[in-house]
Amino acid sequence: MGDGSDGGGGLYLGIEIGGTKLQVFTGDATGRVVARHRLSVEPSSGGAGIRAQLERTIPALAQSVRPLAVGVGFGGPVDWPTGRICCSHQIAGWSDFPLASWLSSLAQAPVFVDNDANVGAMGEAMGGAGLGFNPVFYVTLGSGVGGGLVVEGKIYHGASPGESEIGHIRLDRSGTILESRCSGWAVDAKIRAAVTQNQHSLLARYVGPATSHEARFFNAALSQNDPLAAGILQETAEDLAFGLSHVVQLFHPSIIVLGGGLSLLGEPLRAAVERHAARFIMDAFAPGPHIALARLAEDTVPVGALFLALSRSCS
Repeated sequence: MGDGSDGGGGLYLGIEIGGTKLQVFTGDATGRVVARHRLSVEPSSGGAGIRAQLERTIPALAQSVRPLAVGVGFGGPVDWPTGRICCSHQIAGWSDFPLASWLSSLAQAPVFVDNDANVGAMGEAMGGAGLGFNPVFYVTLGSGVGGGLVVEGKIYHGASPGESEIGHIRLDRSGTILESRCSGWAVDAKIRAAVTQNQHSLLARYVGPATSHEARFFNAALSQNDPLAAGILQETAEDLAFGLSHVVQLFHPSIIVLGGGLSLLGEPLRAAVERHAARFIMDAFAPGPHIALARLAEDTVPVGALFLALSRSCS
């Protein structure tokens, strides 16, 4: 999705509301991005702080663009038919907030809201790594772990307020969930514990005195064939593959797309997940879905929101 002119066909707004960033894209009916606006989120300011940012951004943008519709990917459970937020697990001040109606008054256009992982699935299915595949399952590996399923170009919805919550799949009967093993925060904790026990490892030298976001040093250690980093990668990939095997048994998507910050580990992660997944998938489904890395990177959710706005406004 490159930047370009709208060709006179009308424009849409695609918005991502997350725990660390707020993105507002302008795009056309093909999902092509015309303009990008990115703002940092201050978690301590809560939902009110993000709404204040939107109040400063959306009216002026809407005045110049006059959007036909607005799509929103929100980081938390959403009552998607009404656009009302159930809650945010990262930012306070969103519970039971009528986001769609509030934002519609700012944008002077119809607004459609869905969970950010669902919207990310739409982005990758319609304009990313999932293009040409059906169904498409998307898993986002960020501060948490979320998922979305797109079938025949539409987001699959269960009963409100959510579905495809792969991060909450249990890995054992004691209650260990996938998110507690494969989220970015979980991998940070694994690295933190490992380097404490292996202070002379290459990974420990890369991490140094850092006490947060340790996963950012992971690639450098992996590229040097550090055994400690390789072990953490394999453990994480095996847990993720086990969780994804349940998705395959239930839905048998033709492709699974890995997104979110942890997916930036790239081919080593993708290949390891693919290799481990083969052990957990029933023989009748072998060799299993294609495993791919998200193609849209940080554009996945706002581009998906553009497609959401287009599809819902035309339905």
